[in-house]
Amino acid sequence: MERKIGQLKGIIEEFNRLHGSEAQARILRVEGDEVIIEFSGSFCATCGLYDYFDDIKWEAMDFGLEIEPVEVLEAEEDEFEHGRYVVRYRVGKFLSLELPDKD
Repeated sequence: MERKIGQLKGIIEEFNRLHGSEAQARILRVEGDEVIIEFSGSFCATCGLYDYFDDIKWEAMDFGLEIEPVEVLEAEEDEFEHGRYVVRYRVGKFLSLELPDKD
């Protein structure tokens, strides 16, 4: 579990590095095989909002972790295209490349 939390923190740091001018993410809590992540920011108007949530999934692959967005729990938007979203993710197994035996 501690390994997953460490991996999740690295994923969030990378997401924020790449998207920081538009959106910031932070882990609100980790419970079992679920993680709750809050997103806030102005978000790119030409990008799909859900693309930001999926980007966490793609970043996770680079860290060897399987994670899938499941549900938007909260959504708040103001008239200036700024928002806050809380998304529940399912955290799966660590991805690994296994090579077949040479036998």
